[in-house]
Amino acid sequence: MDKEIISKRQKRIARYAKAMGHPIRIYVLELLVKQSCCYSGDLSDILPIAKSTLSQHLKELKAAGLIQGEIEAPRIKYCINKENWKEAQELFNNFLSR
Repeated sequence: MDKEIISKRQKRIARYAKAMGHPIRIYVLELLVKQSCCYSGDLSDILPIAKSTLSQHLKELKAAGLIQGEIEAPRIKYCINKENWKEAQELFNNFLSR
């Protein structure tokens, strides 16, 4: 009988933590929480990093489900994924309050 040692909850916490593992990503998340949505071009104007680097950071946040992107040609609008953001808050609160 196989027994999962690592729970689904632990995997979700690790996935969100990995996605948040860079100061640029934390900056982007804080900005999106404050203003709800932002265009990638606006972020590249603010942040002192290459557009390709910003794109990789946004891709990681999106892959983790913390943000979502919507194409509004020729730009992409990014917003917090509210459902997953709430889940991440609850998971981290429970994890850190033990």
